[in-house]
Amino acid sequence: LEGEPGFKLLRNVSRKSGCDPVGALEMTPGYIKSILSPLGMLNYPIVFITDGQNSEVLERLQNDPDIGPQLRLVPEEASWVGGDITLAI
Repeated sequence: LEGEPGFKLLRNVSRKSGCDPVGALEMTPGYIKSILSPLGMLNYPIVFITDGQNSEVLERLQNDPDIGPQLRLVPEEASWVGGDITLAI
């Protein structure tokens, strides 16, 4: 979910779980690194699947010096309107 519906949902989940209330929507490089770095996964390909609703997410990740070189984009025809998903493999 993008926009206010997504933020509302994540605020509710955040209150119950203690997770970041906006991280999964904004997908900033810092958020992605905070997940991948402790796992030692920043030197592996990062597959980016997008619904195309927020191109800023992809631009930020492509411009990051650590994440950009590892980013692999799923072709548009294989993308899904269900959301932006980042997968490290």
